[in-house]
Amino acid sequence: MDLPTARQRAVSSPLARLGTVTPDGKPHLVPCCFALSGEVAYTAVDGKPKSTPWLRRVQNLLVHPAACLLVDHYDDDWTALWWVRMDGLARLVQSQAESNRAQELLLAKYDQYATVALDGPLIGIDIERWVSWP
Repeated sequence: MDLPTARQRAVSSPLARLGTVTPDGKPHLVPCCFALSGEVAYTAVDGKPKSTPWLRRVQNLLVHPAACLLVDHYDDDWTALWWVRMDGLARLVQSQAESNRAQELLLAKYDQYATVALDGPLIGIDIERWVSWP
């Protein structure tokens, strides 16, 4: 699939799986909400009940910044299957301007964020490579 198609599928997908690497080198995969801005994907630790805002994914990227986001579509008609993976380096968003922009993007994509706070760490993934199928 060409990059514009892959990008459009990623933008319109409501859910991704975020892959990070644990401090001891093991893979860690979790579902997440996300929004794209150019070559940066944003996801947040939101206000849904959690034991801590410093989730494993956040701890992982502080040690190993390598990350990927995977979006996919399944259908019983296997000719309609597709997936898009965005590989890059993850980081905690530090600047207030970028934080505001990431929150705006997430709020625009997910109505639920009108009532669920975006008060935890924001993660930016600087996309270095797009891989897709078919």
